[in-house]
Amino acid sequence: MTTFQTIIMAVYFSLMGLFCVYGLHKFYLLYLFFRYRRRVPVPKAPYTEETLPHVTIQLPFYNEMYVVERLIDAVCEIRYPRDRFEIQVLDDSTDETREITAKKVAEKKALGFDISHVHRVDRVGFKAGALAAGMEVAKGEFLAVFDADFIPDPAFLEQTIHYFSDDGVGMVQERWDHLNRRFNFLTNVQSIYLDGHFIIESPSRCRSGRFVNFNGTAGIWRKQAIIDAGGWQHDTLTEDLDLSYRSQLAGWKFVYLLEEGTPAEVPVEMNAFKTQQHRWAKGTIQCMRKLLPRIWKQKLPLKVKLEASFHLTNNFAYLFMVLLLTLMLPALLIRQQHSLGAGVGTFDFLVFILVTVSFFSFYIGSQMDGGRNWKDTLRYLPFLTAMGIGLSVNNSRAVLEALFGDESPFVRTPKYGIKGTEGDTSKKKYRGLRSLQPFVELALAAYFGVILFAAIHYGLWMGIPFTLLFLAGFLYIGISSLLERRSEAAG
Repeated sequence: MTTFQTIIMAVYFSLMGLFCVYGLHKFYLLYLFFRYRRRVPVPKAPYTEETLPHVTIQLPFYNEMYVVERLIDAVCEIRYPRDRFEIQVLDDSTDETREITAKKVAEKKALGFDISHVHRVDRVGFKAGALAAGMEVAKGEFLAVFDADFIPDPAFLEQTIHYFSDDGVGMVQERWDHLNRRFNFLTNVQSIYLDGHFIIESPSRCRSGRFVNFNGTAGIWRKQAIIDAGGWQHDTLTEDLDLSYRSQLAGWKFVYLLEEGTPAEVPVEMNAFKTQQHRWAKGTIQCMRKLLPRIWKQKLPLKVKLEASFHLTNNFAYLFMVLLLTLMLPALLIRQQHSLGAGVGTFDFLVFILVTVSFFSFYIGSQMDGGRNWKDTLRYLPFLTAMGIGLSVNNSRAVLEALFGDESPFVRTPKYGIKGTEGDTSKKKYRGLRSLQPFVELALAAYFGVILFAAIHYGLWMGIPFTLLFLAGFLYIGISSLLERRSEAAG
């Protein structure tokens, strides 16, 4: 074997090993979940009617004409004493959303709500900047945040505020639910994907004494916890994750409420979904660069440092995946040339089985505990795997941009006011970003077509199901993205 071939195989097997590590970590999170699932948080001592603190609810948004009225209506339904309840509508919009919002705010103000419409024209700091500006004039000592596509329950404050009777609690987060889970195939698969984070990851971390993150919305902060952490900062695209870690490093405790959910609209279009995933992946790596050295330098339990490392580096798995997939064909040819097929092929098969089983177990667990029909969910799991593979180009680009310090604006995810299975996006104004990326995804699909042919030619039957999965993932993501563009152009 030549030196070049040896390097290729060494890199290939190293990447396979890394996938084993991240696969085993999903098993470990599932183990933590079941071990600590009965450790349900309870308030230290509920407030009385007379001692309830003043709360400010912040609604940051930008160009959300289809959902802003629904949000303001829902927030005004929240049960809480009017004299201790303020609403800040933090509107950075540049389209007709501004006029729609002004009209709705005036309507609620006339009904006696303490509600203000704060409009910025510069968008400095994007969402983080809007929240920071609102906090400077907020009346409340506690700040609840809702993004434009959420519909908080009237009992939201009743479910969350009492945990702050413990002076050490800095933030309380509710689980996300999904308003439009059954709208289309993408929203079904995407909802399962998000359930893994909100039903397994977050409660596992929080209840086992590890760091957990505020998810940007459907949570409530103690103002002092934000101040002690250094305030809202906008040098990453995930200002919520950034503030969460800084606040916990400052000594504040977080509470995650798995049992209480706040519903939101998930993206119904592939390009919008990819825009959201790109922002989350890039922002997480930016937070890794900013915070991970500080985490390891600080005096913290080893379990906290290790879990923070897995959490903040998790998106590297997409970059490793692209590298691994690119090496699959040369690795296959090298193995055939040097008659390494049987033993090495068995190793490949076992690694993919491990990763797939950990992946399936993780998401089946989330559906079982989330009260879903997990047997019905089984049919979506191969597509969830394929979608994760197909997203690897999108998220790898985000990782590389973060690593090389490429700055980009906060691009919000378009939402259309869809609930359940009802709604029409064909004439809507907002769309996800366009790029040449779908052609790269389709090129990788073609590449896996070649690998599939080679696997059949060499009789590598165990690898064919996985090769088909990779091919399907890139084909689905690429074609869906291009079809949406065509539909938009026709509309």
